[in-house]
Amino acid sequence: MSLIGKEIEEFTAKAFRQGEFIDVSSEDFKGKWSVVCFYPADFTFVCPTELEDLQDQYSTLKDLGVEIYSVSTDTHFTHKAWHDSSDAIGKIEYTMIGDPSHTISRIFDVLDEEEGLANRGTFILDPEGVVQTVEINADGIGRDASTLVDKIRAAQYVRNNPGEVCPAKWKEGAETLKPSLDLVGKI
Repeated sequence: MSLIGKEIEEFTAKAFRQGEFIDVSSEDFKGKWSVVCFYPADFTFVCPTELEDLQDQYSTLKDLGVEIYSVSTDTHFTHKAWHDSSDAIGKIEYTMIGDPSHTISRIFDVLDEEEGLANRGTFILDPEGVVQTVEINADGIGRDASTLVDKIRAAQYVRNNPGEVCPAKWKEGAETLKPSLDLVGKI
């Protein structure tokens, strides 16, 4: 069953952020746009490249009113150890949530039950905590965080302009569409 259009179930978890352990809950996803990025495990191979790439987009996303949360089934302690030992992960300023109970991974339906690890899942949530986009990749396929910027801009545009939609490859400032009987069969 798709999570699109659904509010995320309640949870609480421990996280690591900028040298501190913090508590995070589903309530933190409300009041702003959020990107929740699941990855299989700390101290692995593709994961640090993705998380560093996400950090490279962090200031742009913050300017758009977006907060980033990364999640793996590791503990917040492991996140700190990885942060302290990896040049790539040491750059990260956003919140790294630990999900050793697999609760959050199950809520977002990205848990590989056999492995006990999260799949590579990226979710964009609106300020009500409702899922607007879902992307799930196989373990060996890394994501490109620059695509999040355009997806966020499109989601924000559609939210702020009811009755309009963003076509494929839409960029901020480009033409949108207004679905109507007049467009049927003409695109």
